[in-house]
Amino acid sequence: MNQKYNRFPYRKILVVCSVNTARSPMSEGILRDFFSRNAMDVSVSSGGIASNARDGMLISLDAKLVMEEIGIYLSDDSVSVDLKKHPELMQKVDLILALTEKHKKEIYNHFKLENKAVFTLREFAGENGDIDDPSMKGPIGFRKARDEIEHCIVEGMKRFE
Repeated sequence: MNQKYNRFPYRKILVVCSVNTARSPMSEGILRDFFSRNAMDVSVSSGGIASNARDGMLISLDAKLVMEEIGIYLSDDSVSVDLKKHPELMQKVDLILALTEKHKKEIYNHFKLENKAVFTLREFAGENGDIDDPSMKGPIGFRKARDEIEHCIVEGMKRFE
């Protein structure tokens, strides 16, 4: 465990967005990279909570490309997970990070959560607001979402130094 973040109490994180093809996979990639670079033993997964979430959808090509720009590679084998079909995933984690307030509310509406920390990514960073869906906004929209996600993770982790 990295001494710099020795106050970080979580070992298993789930990131939640609408359909798990853009924001949550980017968040998962940034978190995994952060924990790897800081020699922290924390597992990260992601899923979608919206009514149109499906198992097995491919990760957005734009998401993959803008992540590669910062040296983080999302696996070609990565596919979406519909959390409503996999409630057991919620029970295996101790921190849930939602990309929006709506996602956070949907999590509480669909799942019984006990002893789970649930925050929006902006709340984790000590801020307010959502990370907007970059779909249909091209590389510029995906870069904006990626950079906001990275900012929130860095700011949130500062609380555990």
